[in-house]
Amino acid sequence: MTSQASNICVCICTFRRPALLERLLNDIRRQETGGLFTYSVVVCDNDQLRSAEQTVSEFAATSSIGVKYCLEPQQSIALARNKVVQNATGDYLAFIDDDEFPEKSWLQSLFLACQKYDVDGVLGPVKPSFEEGVPSWIVKGRFYDRSFPVSGCILTAQQTRTGNALLRRGVFCDMDAPFRPEYRAGEDVDFFRRAIERGFTFAWCDEAIVYETVPPSRWKRVYLLRKALLRGGCAALRPTVGVLDITKSLVAVLIYGLALPISALLGQHRFMDVMVRLCDHLGKLLALMGIKAVREPYVSG
Repeated sequence: MTSQASNICVCICTFRRPALLERLLNDIRRQETGGLFTYSVVVCDNDQLRSAEQTVSEFAATSSIGVKYCLEPQQSIALARNKVVQNATGDYLAFIDDDEFPEKSWLQSLFLACQKYDVDGVLGPVKPSFEEGVPSWIVKGRFYDRSFPVSGCILTAQQTRTGNALLRRGVFCDMDAPFRPEYRAGEDVDFFRRAIERGFTFAWCDEAIVYETVPPSRWKRVYLLRKALLRGGCAALRPTVGVLDITKSLVAVLIYGLALPISALLGQHRFMDVMVRLCDHLGKLLALMGIKAVREPYVSG
């Protein structure tokens, strides 16, 4: 007697990106399973105007994969993630963003790695995909590149994110709201930090590759700086932030500020790298003083 195949629920949160969502759903349709598991999809629309509903309905009408649509009208990535988890079924939850697209072996690579390393979840790389005409300073500055550990490496909270992840259902037990809405960015890192504190372990899978679309709107300097300010502001919410962190940020703002004229001589990519680092620390300090440098729930691009 053979055991029943595991089921993976692919969780997608989306906000006003119907074309990118359609591409992602079509790529998910083509996922290889090797007969090891079945899978379904849940899409949470974080737009009160329900801009993703038609895209999901059209996909569901032609797909043999189970697809569920749900709505989180309050604009918040954390609330949207909580809603998609509430509506997800299956033994595993896979997470991917609406501006990403996976290789055909994505789900299978994550599933096999989770079994191989005997962990509660695995995360994989997200690599940038630029449209034609991207400025050279964006590429040279590596603003959308991330450093990756080796496969099988047990991750710290700071190495985690939900842009490419597969988690066992048990990780979400006893967590009514896994993602905390006070975090407008970094809510996924906060979730993993608390999960690790509860004893769950997560490993890296370098073979499970997805790509992130980086459109021209994200090539703008103001986007990078606003994103850094928001990221820094949310970092101030971490319970471990103390006097040492504040001192480091004060020193960093001073050093990066002094380095700006020199970095400008070394090229636009160096200058913007210093500016982004400065804004990360400045956003944290402003948040600790009760000042929101970025008031919008998203810095979208």
